[in-house]
Amino acid sequence: MIEYPLYTLLVLLILLFASAIKILREYERGVIFLLGRFWKVKGPGFIIVIPGIQQMVRVDLRTIVMDVPSQDVISRDNVSVQVNAVVYFRVVDPEKAIIQVEDFYAATSHLAQTTLRSVLGQHELDEMLAERDRLNTDIQSILDQQTDAWGVKVSNVEIKHVDLNETMVRAIAQQAEAERARRAKVIHAEGELQASEKLLQAATTLAKQSQALQLRYLQTLTEIAGEKTNTIVFPLPMDLIERWANPEAKPE
Repeated sequence: MIEYPLYTLLVLLILLFASAIKILREYERGVIFLLGRFWKVKGPGFIIVIPGIQQMVRVDLRTIVMDVPSQDVISRDNVSVQVNAVVYFRVVDPEKAIIQVEDFYAATSHLAQTTLRSVLGQHELDEMLAERDRLNTDIQSILDQQTDAWGVKVSNVEIKHVDLNETMVRAIAQQAEAERARRAKVIHAEGELQASEKLLQAATTLAKQSQALQLRYLQTLTEIAGEKTNTIVFPLPMDLIERWANPEAKPE
């Protein structure tokens, strides 16, 4: 029969061994410290951590989707807007993520907020609305360079919303309406110019060919005759009347 002290020691050994067993999932790594000093990164799977001598910090390697809160941004053309975004990042070096920064998630979040304000403040409102892809790339590149020392890889940044106040919305709508009116006037003026050029060419051709002028008058008479009118007043040039009165006369 096992004596009581031996039984207690056996139970303690079993509990100690059980606490030393760690199971890490496929997407997890364990940063092991030996007497306070970094030793190695272990995982995934079954590992043993000696209690009291070794300590382990779990690190998740999956991509983290982080919402960047709305930031008040003043654009280069002095327009105040609120912008929010989403950042996709993950830990690629668990050792740096634990040793080089106290809380890599909080650090990345604050860095994303300041970078968002800094980058967008260098651009005008039209660029924020029309060139989001380029701005996303610029912000992602800056964040990736800054977080590399923390063992963090920023893979993507997406600007979600650029919110304007009602005054700016009305101003932009008026600007767009004025731009549409300007384009309509330009198109109308170009049409008038092209029509005048064609009319000038037609007038020049008719002036050179008297027979063509007579045919044009006859065509106009035919068109007017088809309308339901009681009285038709049609002027005739004197040279045309003279040609009809004197058919033997030769045109100049």
